[in-house]
Amino acid sequence: MGKRPASWVVATLAALCAACGTAPTRASFPERKAFDAVESYALRPDGKVQTTFRYRHGGFDQPLRTMRPVGTVRPGTRNAVWGMQFLWPIQAEYVIVYVDADYQQTIVGRSARDYAWIMARKPRIAESDYRAHLARLKALGYDIRQVRRVPHAVAQ
Repeated sequence: MGKRPASWVVATLAALCAACGTAPTRASFPERKAFDAVESYALRPDGKVQTTFRYRHGGFDQPLRTMRPVGTVRPGTRNAVWGMQFLWPIQAEYVIVYVDADYQQTIVGRSARDYAWIMARKPRIAESDYRAHLARLKALGYDIRQVRRVPHAVAQ
């Protein structure tokens, strides 16, 4: 990503990540059985990024659950590396490793190659795009056998 202000990146990702197409390579607790997962972002007045992650745990008929971690764009990373804080004082590293030319799909990963997320503006990703994203992850050193595609009830 080019040199852009954090507000531009957040505005782009707010729309981009309206629906998660897949979950991490090693699903964290809420994502292991997530259905209808949707993540959105909003720039706060203090410059941090308010994230809202909504999902149904265990099935489409389950109630919506919400997590609200706070992101901080790390200076000097061209807005590509974030610290995502779920519990104080720990911040998980999130790295924007790919964004398509139309800002419709993205891959968020980690330097440790232990988690990755394929996200899109729409709940479903074309199979050819999905396979291309998996190939990108594999080329980056991720174990794609661990990827779990998050089910979405909403039709595209």
